[in-house]
Parts: sequence; C-alpha cells; structure tokens
Amino acid sequence: MTLPLEGLSAIVTGAGRGLGRAEALELARLGASVVVNDYGQPGRDGSGEASAAPAEEVAAEITAAGGRAVAHLGDVSDFETARALVDLAVAEFGKLDVLVNNAGILRDRMIFSMSEDEWDSVVRVHLKGHFNTTHFAAVHWRGRAKAGETGVYGRIVNTSSEAFLAGSAGQPNYAAAKGGIVGLTTSTALALAKYGVTANAICPRARTRMTEDVFAGFAEPSGEDELDPLSPEHVAPLVGYLASPAAARVNGQLLVVHGGMVAVVERPRVAAKFDTAKEAFGYEELDGLLSPYFAERPPNETFAAAEVLGLKKG
Repeated sequence: MTLPLEGLSAIVTGAGRGLGRAEALELARLGASVVVNDYGQPGRDGSGEASAAPAEEVAAEITAAGGRAVAHLGDVSDFETARALVDLAVAEFGKLDVLVNNAGILRDRMIFSMSEDEWDSVVRVHLKGHFNTTHFAAVHWRGRAKAGETGVYGRIVNTSSEAFLAGSAGQPNYAAAKGGIVGLTTSTALALAKYGVTANAICPRARTRMTEDVFAGFAEPSGEDELDPLSPEHVAPLVGYLASPAAARVNGQLLVVHGGMVAVVERPRVAAKFDTAKEAFGYEELDGLLSPYFAERPPNETFAAAEVLGLKKG
C-alpha cells in the first residue's frame, strides 16, 4: 500500500518535544522522510545550553520504526541556520516538499512590564523563524519551477495561536508574533500558488511544555485507555493532511485544531456599514471632522467603517 506522503521529504522545526515531535512522527508514519530540527534548550523561554539530544531522539524513533530521518541542531531565527536547514533536506533526500514551522519560545509579561529583549526574542524566534525557513524553502521551489521542472510539490504549515485570535493579556509579544505569522502565511499562499505550493496556518490547542500553565487546571487522563483531548497527537493528523496531495486546494487558510475538532477561521470582513459619522461612532463631535468623507458620496451609498477610520478619501 502506498502511503500518502511516500517519496516526499519534510522539515519540522521545534520537533524535539511536544507538538513538533508529534508532527514529525506523524509525517514519518505517513511515509515522509523527515529532517527533525530543534535547538534543544531546556527552558521554554529559550534559556539553557543548546543540545542535539531532543532532535536526535526523535530522529532515532522514526528510524527505529522503519522511516528515514536526520536530526538538525539549530536556531531557525538565524538566517544562515535556516538556509543550512533547507540545504540539509535537499542534500539528504534530494529535494524538499513539506515545511512545518513549529519552533518557538515564551517570555510572558504584561505589556507595562515587558522588556525590549522579552519582546524582541519572542518575535525573533516565532515570526522571523517562520520567515527564514519559508524564504529558503520558497527559493528552492521557485528555482525548480524556473528550471523547467513540472509538477513542483510544496506544502507549508505554519503555527499560529488562539492567543492571536482572542488576545492573551500576559503575552503581547507572543500574540503579536502569532498574528504576524497569519499575515506571512496568507501572503506566502498567494505568492507561491503558481509554483504548486500551498501555505496554511494552524492554531493548535495541545498540552505541551509551552502550555503547561494554560492547561494546568485541566485533568489529564487517569487510565491507560483514556485519551487526552489535549494530546498533541490529536493535532498532528491535520498537519499530515495539509502536507498531503489531498489538500492541494487548501491554501491560505487558518484552522483551529484540538482533540476532536477542526474549525476554519473566517477571514476578516466588514461587520457593519454606516451612513453617518454619528451612526458609526455615536459622537456628534465627529460629524464636523468626518462630514467631507460622507458628503462626497451619494446619499444612499454606504461604506465600511474602517474606511472612515483611515480618514482617506476615495
């Protein structure tokens, strides 16, 4: 029986533990050869000495199960490290087909207490890390297409978060980075579609080292046969699907996923339209400021409130 990802190669970043590990194992189970990337630092805030052990252990687990895998120790927020990571996939497996961006750190703080370094480090690892690997993967796929190769295959699965969707008071850096990843994903999806590449993002809800505080109050399974609805293994199958040929028409989407549920997040849209500044904002004082933007339009024409906020004519 041919496996869905047989003959394909994949990179999974942050794959030494938690969600990334589950994703790497799932892609390998589906037949992909996997580059297991992890920086291996013991602290979820990115502290401690880097270690190859987490990535090597996952790669060994894949190999022991009959798959193909190679470990990569490296910080994807470094531009040249990301280049080397993509080069490794091509050198080991002949090409790159799937990129799963998962690597990240946490440095939680309220906005009024957050330091510059706490902001920069989280945005750097999450958002810049996603950009770096995506950039070099895109260069690889575009180069193959420009060289005349037909049927170039490319899949990108990025990791956003519900912290971006709903807000997270103690994580302004993390929420902002995760929002940026959604913008990066939709832009990439449009730019690379003509080369046979799709890009999608997931907001996973899973019990990992990164979320131990969030789910501290949620009971874990008490029996061996009881499934944990917050297990990363519930998220990994969606990643496997998005990496597969079956998802060829799924592009530029944001999906929330956890045990037993996948939800497609609707793109931003105009929630309401108004005919007057008073109606839009409830303040008569704004009428004088905004009246030119209303007066230039036919009496019955409505417009998006967002256009008024921009104070831009036309």
